[in-house]
This record gives sequence, structure tokens and C-alpha cells, in this order.
Amino acid sequence: MSISTQLLKGIITKNNPSAPLSFTGVSTDTRTIQEGNLFVPLIGERFDGHDYVEQALSKGAQASLWATSVPVPESLKNEDRLLFVNDTLFALQAMAKAYLRQTEPTVVAVTGSNGKTTVKDLLYATLAPLGSIYKTQGNYNNHIGLPLTVLSMPANCQTLILEMGMSGLGEIELLSKLATPDIAVVTNIGESHLEQLGSRENIAKAKMEIALGLKPTGVLFLDGDEPLLSPYVKEGVQTVGFSSENKIVIHDLEAREDGYSFTIDDHSYDIKLIGEHNVKNAAYAVSVALHLGLSPEQVARSLESVAISKMRLEKVEGQKGALLLNDAYNASPTSMKAAIKTLKAYPNYEKKVAVLGDIYELGIDEEALHRSVADEITEPITTAVLVGEKGQWIADEMKRRGSNIPFVSFVEKEEATDYIEGLLDGKTVVLFKASRGLELESIVDKLKREEG
Repeated sequence: MSISTQLLKGIITKNNPSAPLSFTGVSTDTRTIQEGNLFVPLIGERFDGHDYVEQALSKGAQASLWATSVPVPESLKNEDRLLFVNDTLFALQAMAKAYLRQTEPTVVAVTGSNGKTTVKDLLYATLAPLGSIYKTQGNYNNHIGLPLTVLSMPANCQTLILEMGMSGLGEIELLSKLATPDIAVVTNIGESHLEQLGSRENIAKAKMEIALGLKPTGVLFLDGDEPLLSPYVKEGVQTVGFSSENKIVIHDLEAREDGYSFTIDDHSYDIKLIGEHNVKNAAYAVSVALHLGLSPEQVARSLESVAISKMRLEKVEGQKGALLLNDAYNASPTSMKAAIKTLKAYPNYEKKVAVLGDIYELGIDEEALHRSVADEITEPITTAVLVGEKGQWIADEMKRRGSNIPFVSFVEKEEATDYIEGLLDGKTVVLFKASRGLELESIVDKLKREEG
């Protein structure tokens, strides 16, 4: 099975080749297009991919889609490699859906406010014994990225792990109905996208759209410790968590220097991940793997080989022997508090520095939600460094409360970098946590140990 025009059956309106055309892959970006690809020109608010079709063909694209509503320029009037469709985005999504029907992998879909990528990586490790496996690359988890992920999947793939992201209602429904998952996981409900959705209840509603495309025989796993998800617990839904009321209960949690051990159904598992919240993330992966027929022993072995994506509590060797915890990929108030809790529990370091920055997309309650982070900034944190304009609310709240934890605030990252550098030594561990847009990892890059 290969990517071919057969996947566009009924979609191509003009120039449909008499014999199926095969492609080496599908691309929407001329900067990364490969020889033999099908180019899909998408139309955005500030760009039109049709402007790059000639470039794509000159770079070796086998063919290009073309929206019937877009006039064809003189230079392409005689080009027989244009395949006309009514809507190029719809065509891309339809191709992905058709490819899944033909290849029939077991589809595991993951969504949630926090932990999606970590759970995806954990599932990739625990489900590897099932055979050929593929997962969402990077953050290709939206209405464009997900179909591109599907279409980049090897034809012999047996298990496909798809991350599903959203910023509003209706988006995950579209993704779920495209992918028709066999298994769906909802990791948690946080505050991400409050600005667009208005309430955590609406965030829960948006995340639970993942169930709308679930196959009739599909199984849903969700956070059983989250009250907002309790209305969605129907017969057959697998709740996962620490509460004894869950169907899958995490027992005997024990913190270790490099991670945790925990028990599910009398079987013990070890993870080399810091942060108690990662225990639940691992529990989802364990639960799905057991459901798909793997043994507890296989799952326990697989967890030992987990490779987590960068900037998720990533350990980085800092200057002067310090340890840097790079958790700067994204943030919500809930995930920031969880990261601070992880820092507080981190063993063998006398100085624990929390570098915290702006959290975006929180809506009208953003100031109160930033201020709530101060709840968690207590001993044994030794210093808090607040960065960015919104980070100043956290600093102001600490001042208002008369916090006994030393803190300093900077609007600019450059000033913060110089200050943090002065704190580093072999007895110091530093956490970096903020929303993606602040790019706190740039501070980590400047403070990491120089090689050579």
C-alpha cells in the first residue's frame, strides 16, 4: 500500500489520472518537500499555498492539488500535474481517513490539557511489543498536522498513536471522527484555552469530543480523579487515578531519586520520570497496554526504555554542576503548580530555584490564576524568579502575602539570565516553567554546561 490518487476517489473533480498515481508522501510545505511527493496547497489567513505550486513541482513534486475556486495562472495553464479538488484541506483530511481505512492500524488517540505528549511517548514505549508502531511527530496534533501524521505513517503500521490538540469546541470532534480511534485517553482538565472556552467545564466538554469518533467497540480511558469528567463516566469507561473509586487504581506510590515506583492490580512498575503527575501519565500507558493484551512483565520492561520529548521536565546539566529542569514547553496554572511540587520533592539539592513565567490564553481570570501559583511557592523552595509581564502578578502576590521565600522579578529574560547564573553551583536545582511563547528554554540554553 502506498499513498496514491486512489485515496482521492470521488474528491478529484478534474484531471483525474486514468491510472492511479503513487506518491512518496504528502507535503504542504515547499521547504521540506521531497521528490515524488504530492503537494497540497493550503489557504490560510495570510498565505495561499497555490502561490508555491510551481516551486513545489520544480522541486520534484509528482503532482499538486489545486482548489477549483482559485484561478490558474498562465504559467500553469498547460500543467497536467494539477489535480483539481473543491477544497484542498478537505482533500487532505479525506486522504488521511481513506489511508486509515486501507491500512487498518489500531488507533490510540490522546488528548487533555496537560500531559498529552508525555502520554504519547509512554504509549510508544509500552505498545512497542505489539509490532510496527508510529506516533505523532512533534506537535502535529491539529486539523492539518494530524492528517499529515497519518499520511506519513508506514503502510505496515500496526499501532498508531495520535495526539489531539485544540483551541476551541468542535476541533477534537473533527479529529476523532477522522481517526476513528480504537482507544481514547483524556489525561486531565486544566486551564489551557480558558481565554477561548471561558470555563473549565467547557474545556472538559471540548476534550470529551474525543469520544464522538470512537469506534463502536472502542474504549475510553480518562482521569477518574477529575470531578469535571464524572458526568462522562458511562458503562465501559475506564477511570484511572489515585482514588479507590476508580476502576484502575494507582497504589503504593514511592518516590525515588530518579523517578517513581507504583502498583496497579498487584503488579509493580518503575518510571524514570520526575513529577508525581507523571505517575498518572504512566498509569494511562500501562492501562492501555494491558487492555491490548500485553503482560504486566512486558509493560514493566517497556517503561524502562521511555524517551520523553524535550522540554518536559527535561534534565539538563547546568554550569558549575547545577541541575536544570527544562519544563518550558508549555504551562497552565495546574501544570505549573505540579512542576513546583516536583521541584520541592527533588532530593539531594540544598537550593531549589523556581523560574516561572507568563501563562497565556487564560482569559478574563488570568491575573487571579497567575496569583494562585503563589499557593505552591513555599519551603523548601529557596528562591523564586518571576519572568515576563504576567509573571509579575505572581511576584506581586508573594509580596502581598508577605512570603518568606526570597523572590525577584524581571520583565526581560536577559536580566533574569544574569541573575540565575549567579545562583548556580553543584548544590542547586533550577526549574524553568512558562508558556511556549515566552521561550524560557533560551535561558536554559545559555546556562547549560558547555561541552568540551
